Amino acid sequence: MGGKLYLGEFEHMVLAAVLRLGEGAYGAAVIKEIRSGTGRRVPSGSLSVTLDRLERKGYLESRLGQPDSNRGGRPKRFVAVTQKGLQALREARSAMLSLWSGLERRLDES
Repeated sequence: MGGKLYLGEFEHMVLAAVLRLGEGAYGAAVIKEIRSGTGRRVPSGSLSVTLDRLERKGYLESRLGQPDSNRGGRPKRFVAVTQKGLQALREARSAMLSLWSGLERRLDES
């Protein structure tokens, strides 16, 4: 794999949404951000599994907020993109821009 940090499509979306949300990034907000930006419906279980995986890879870090009575006393799990996660996003963006470069005319063909 070399030194590159590869991301799957959904991982890419999750990291981008977390980065966009900043300090207030937690599960429901990430789901809303992805749906707003892409129209994609995201089951909370899928997001939870992906957040765990991204944290194990070192791309995210999480912390628990205060217990919330609106959530049955459960705290929110806030997440933030790490430096390693930022690097993975940079590399994914660069790779996609490189692949898409020059395709505008072909995409516009009828």
